Amino acid sequence: MTECLQWARYRWQWLMGGRNRGEDERPYSYSSLLVCGGRSSRTPKLAGKHRVVVPHLWPFKDEYEKYSGTYMNNRIRTTKYTLLNFVPRNLFEQFHRAANLYFLFLAVLNWVPLVEAFQKEITMLPLVVVLTIIAIKDGLEDYRKYKIDKQINNLVTKVYSRKEKKYVDQCWKDVAVGDFIRLSCNEVIPADMVLLFSTDPDGICHIETSGLDGESNLKQRQVVRGYAEQDSEVDPEKFSSKIECESPNNDLNRFRGYLEHSNKERVGLSKENLLLRGCTIRNTEAVVGIVVYAGHETKAMLNNSGPRYKRSKLERRANTDVLWCVLLLVVMCLTGALGHGIWLSRYESMMFFNIPEPDGHVISPVLAGFYMFWTMIILLQVLIPISLYVSIEIVKLGQIYFIQSDVDFYNEKMDSTVQCRALNITEDLGQIQYLFSDKTGTLTENKMVFRRCSVAGFDYCHEENAKRLESYQEAVSEDEDSTDTPSDSLSNVVKPRAPSCQRVHNGPLGSKSSNHLAGNCLALGSGEGASEVPHSRQAAFSSPIETDVVPDTRLLDKFNQITPHLFTPLDETIPDPPLETLYIIDFFIALAICNTVVVSAPNQPRQKIGLSSLSGIPIKSLEEIKNLFQRLSVRRSSSPSLASGKEPSPGVPNAFVSRLSLFSRMKLASPVEEEASHMSESPQGSSNSSCPTETEQRNRDPGLPEGEVAPSSGQPLASTLCYEAESPDEAALVYAARAYQCTLRSRTPEQVVVDFAALGPLTFQLLHILPFDSVRKRMSLVVRHPLSNQVVVYTKGADSAIMELLSVASPDGASLEKQQMIIREKTQKHLDDYARRGLRTLCIAKKVMSNTEYAEWLRNHFLAETSIDHREELLLESAMRLENKLTLLGATGIEDRLQEGVPESIEALQKAGIKIWMLTGDKQETAINVAYACKLLEPGDKLFILNTQSKDACETLMSTILKELQGKNPASPERASLREGLQHPQDCGLRAGLIITGKALQCALQEGLQRQFLELTACCQAVVCCQATPLQKSEVVKLVRSHLQVMTLAIGDGANDVSMIQVADIGIGISGQEGMQAVMASDFAVAQFKHLGRLLLVHGHWCYTRLSNMILYFFYKNVAYVNLLFWYQFFCGFSGTSMTDYWVLILFNLLFTSAPPVIYGVLEKDVSAETLMQLPELYKAGQKSEAYLPLTFWITLLDAFYQSLVCFFVPYYTYQGSDIDIFAFGNPLNTAALFIIILHLVIESKSLTWIHMLVIAGSILSYFFFALVFGAMCVTCNPPSNPYWIMQEHMLDPVFYLVCVLTTCVALLPRFTYRVLQGSLFPSPVRRAQHLDRLTAEERTDALKKWRGAGTAGRVPSKYAEHSAAKAKRGAPSGPPTALTVVSAPSCAVEQGSSSVRETALDSDFCETKASGMARPSEG
Repeated sequence: MTECLQWARYRWQWLMGGRNRGEDERPYSYSSLLVCGGRSSRTPKLAGKHRVVVPHLWPFKDEYEKYSGTYMNNRIRTTKYTLLNFVPRNLFEQFHRAANLYFLFLAVLNWVPLVEAFQKEITMLPLVVVLTIIAIKDGLEDYRKYKIDKQINNLVTKVYSRKEKKYVDQCWKDVAVGDFIRLSCNEVIPADMVLLFSTDPDGICHIETSGLDGESNLKQRQVVRGYAEQDSEVDPEKFSSKIECESPNNDLNRFRGYLEHSNKERVGLSKENLLLRGCTIRNTEAVVGIVVYAGHETKAMLNNSGPRYKRSKLERRANTDVLWCVLLLVVMCLTGALGHGIWLSRYESMMFFNIPEPDGHVISPVLAGFYMFWTMIILLQVLIPISLYVSIEIVKLGQIYFIQSDVDFYNEKMDSTVQCRALNITEDLGQIQYLFSDKTGTLTENKMVFRRCSVAGFDYCHEENAKRLESYQEAVSEDEDSTDTPSDSLSNVVKPRAPSCQRVHNGPLGSKSSNHLAGNCLALGSGEGASEVPHSRQAAFSSPIETDVVPDTRLLDKFNQITPHLFTPLDETIPDPPLETLYIIDFFIALAICNTVVVSAPNQPRQKIGLSSLSGIPIKSLEEIKNLFQRLSVRRSSSPSLASGKEPSPGVPNAFVSRLSLFSRMKLASPVEEEASHMSESPQGSSNSSCPTETEQRNRDPGLPEGEVAPSSGQPLASTLCYEAESPDEAALVYAARAYQCTLRSRTPEQVVVDFAALGPLTFQLLHILPFDSVRKRMSLVVRHPLSNQVVVYTKGADSAIMELLSVASPDGASLEKQQMIIREKTQKHLDDYARRGLRTLCIAKKVMSNTEYAEWLRNHFLAETSIDHREELLLESAMRLENKLTLLGATGIEDRLQEGVPESIEALQKAGIKIWMLTGDKQETAINVAYACKLLEPGDKLFILNTQSKDACETLMSTILKELQGKNPASPERASLREGLQHPQDCGLRAGLIITGKALQCALQEGLQRQFLELTACCQAVVCCQATPLQKSEVVKLVRSHLQVMTLAIGDGANDVSMIQVADIGIGISGQEGMQAVMASDFAVAQFKHLGRLLLVHGHWCYTRLSNMILYFFYKNVAYVNLLFWYQFFCGFSGTSMTDYWVLILFNLLFTSAPPVIYGVLEKDVSAETLMQLPELYKAGQKSEAYLPLTFWITLLDAFYQSLVCFFVPYYTYQGSDIDIFAFGNPLNTAALFIIILHLVIESKSLTWIHMLVIAGSILSYFFFALVFGAMCVTCNPPSNPYWIMQEHMLDPVFYLVCVLTTCVALLPRFTYRVLQGSLFPSPVRRAQHLDRLTAEERTDALKKWRGAGTAGRVPSKYAEHSAAKAKRGAPSGPPTALTVVSAPSCAVEQGSSSVRETALDSDFCETKASGMARPSEG
């Protein structure tokens, strides 16, 4: 019954205008409607009741109606309106605005005869015009959504028909939960579905999620465990299982559930088994899945909240001032009511002034005054600017257009420019006080370059690689630029049968039929589909600077000593391999396989490599072939190289191959093997591979030494393999391993093949993957080692996480334990050195498990995987049980270079008065180094490091630091003035920087220490939060924003920055190399950090200044004009009459004076862009809200009162004593008011263009044209009086012109005089900057030098820049002890004056010789 009620309620919401989930705010682009906007406006929904999914088949008819029948179908509807409900719903939404309700109230009030002031129709005109304009805009937007919805809903996909017993074409809108869907290559997934079959023999499916999260690199999804082993396609008629999963939610990175077979056996489901709506099938001929979420319940649509609508600070201020205007209106109306009552009481006996009712009853003065109050409300209604809100929307659209049209934001490589996703907070860009920035990918390029490594306690400097990077000039051709451009998935969506799937049949498919693909994948190169072949796409993180790694000579020498003889038991005289050699082997194996990298073919990066493990092994005898068949006994079919009948290449017998076969034949009948049987090895080099030569064997060259293999032309070279990595760190490590001939050749869900130098291909059986997460800060890979047949755990992660998990060795332990302690100590020193050099550090470790230990862990892990509730906690506990007692192998140091223009941008933003915080997850030393390199910290700054483990220690240390700062800098803000001190940081005294670690930050964010922490940061020039989690980042932003009431901006490029971006007043995403999650969650998006300077300093300043002055001008003109009516009441007995025709009165503000301020708000430029960039100090005016202060508002109103007095009384005294009639008196008032109001805007404008002049002239001409036509045609428009021929007579009267000119001059004289004196006697910085724009180039240069010299007295930024440039050229670490800067060519010495780590005499001499050779130039 509950389900029926939910279904009925849902259908009712659907019919009455859509779901109440914010669908009315979805974006309008095709791809963003198809998939998610990538951002959730709310936290992920917690799964309440579980969802049961049963197949949409006849045997399950009753159960299907019970469960899946009540779920949503796949039809999407993002429109807000229908034809029936458009008018009522649009009106209902528009009247949510208080201003519209106010004018509706006045329109209704004017229909009451006792208080009627105007003709009934005239009063409704302003409201009708505003409502009509907004309704037309909403209707057009909604119609565009409707067309896109219709196009998407009518896309075609293959759905299994229970009537026809086959897959038939069906529209997306008709897909339902429980349907079986079959998709072909390059088709878009229509609904969230669990993957049950893939033509890939490994049971995997490649998808591209660029439409979902912007990432162009491929992701792998896996068939549900138990279905991947089936030889034929899943038959829906034989499918007897049901799925229980969590309720629909918007968490893209989570899917929990299980598939229950008819025998009650359960198989766990995770996000690896889920294909999300909006993703595209790649490199897989066909897949079959069952729909679990459809339509608006898919994760994509639940995340689709569209453009962000926020209320800006300026808009909130304007709303407050509207309330002041309402109060002023009430005072004026009370004055009119009181005056009318007094007037009638004085002439109560005179019937001429107090006309009785038809029944003879006379209204008392008090009641008449009450009625007059409401009449005055109607008469003076224009005091509230009804057109202000419409004008603000138009102005903001114009501002956004010009921001997006700025060519300086264009990034040629990314082929992208700035994106304005939030439509109504452009002016907030000009008021930012705090900037919170991520480091990796935001300040840096996110191009990870392998620089150094430490293996078994030995540091390898990679000097040759450093020299390559110094001299390297990355050249990007136009073709490469085009390949780097992220593609639009729209083309693939519009044509669901895109003929771009290449079908390669160079091996048997087994019984997996591909006949169903005949009508779906057309021939390659036919029509426009040929252009969609993805082979032209360049793999992510694959620029030459990242891929071309030069090996270290010492490490390479040791590496070359590894031969098969070391692992051959035939020769008893050969000792066991040295421990260092084993560490080197495991270290590079971990670099190559401990990741999620997808291997791609060289000529078609989007096609998967399937490398036969036989292809690189020379085979001679039948006995060896027999051994290898035994080795491959668990595979489903033989290798294509043997199945195709090719004879093995002749070569020298390799004893190591026999050793491999022996290890592989030893299959243990343990629970581990039974559990791992679901992930047994699969045939590689199968039919969906795109390399025609991939199954050819590499021939041994007889002239080569034994143990070395010569690459043949048939096999793809290691240097030409493409790696599809999800993060640049993974790609950098894989490329580094490849440089040492440890090449990742192929990866399937069941095995990983590594070509390890002279040892040949090593096939690792992949048992389990524990992916990286921000809590554990590491990832682990469980494999069965081909050399030892042992279960080995390889772990890679942050040093802070790995070091805590190492096996604890006692000093009195065995020699192996002591050696491990020494390695750990040396590696820690190397890590500290790497961090000081600004390198990103990772630790590599391993653990060997017995079969029994692994079987026990696997059973517990299986229970965690199949649970729905608390799965994350259970999986975390399971990972902790596995990742302990690790053996440290070594560490890596990866460089992430600063983006171009970052130091200059940060320096400019700091000069603009913006306090910058860097929030990063990197180590403390790395964060400090980058902070110096990007000029966030300067060499003379005193650093305070807050690194504590407890709350008490944190509080004590903060108090100590605070006392020292306040003692040395008396100008520091006290507790009572915390907000003021933070909003106006000190420019004098001690410059300090605060470094706080993640654990100390956790303590500082607690309730009792928050105020003290903010007080401490107020005394510091910059704050660096290192080792911070994504949650801590958002908490820091929220703390500063809420406690200090300041404008905050957060900028980041990755998914871990999304929460921080959403919490800030303005969130900015960088469209970098980590996908588009940050961009989709942001208000604005830029291609590089350097564009932030122009966005804030130029467009932010312009937008704030324009909109502030425009809003003030609207208040001014309305008050000035309405007061003319108010002053007239003193001369008409407060009777509520008007000296102007009602049509002129209404159209004056609605038409004649509305266009000039809108043009002003869009085009005004008080200072040129060049000057704003050269003088960042001008930005401080917006931070202090100088353009729109409360005092400015009241001065504007006082000026409006003065001008209205002049405008009324100059004509009044001019025509006093004449026989002029009421409308003839009002005409010069209206005309003078028009000139005063428009010329007032001219005085305030700093840049007048031909567009300004055209609009101003148009406004004046339209007024005269209307007055002349209206006066000539309107004889009985407003009986008993009428404006007939009044303007025509006045235009023939010289007194009329004199009155208009005199009134205009007297009214505007005070404001004009004030502006002249302000610009000459006490100019503001903005006024001085305006003067610079009028100078010649030489004069401007001299003036800028004087300005900067006066503003930077006592500071040496130029010296610092020269010092940094010279130091970068020398490439040696120098500078004060507190200035830890990034070194472009690092040496092996840790620091000057510090002792280096000594491994052996030879290694030490080698490192120090090179270090001294590099350090000498810096000493000179």
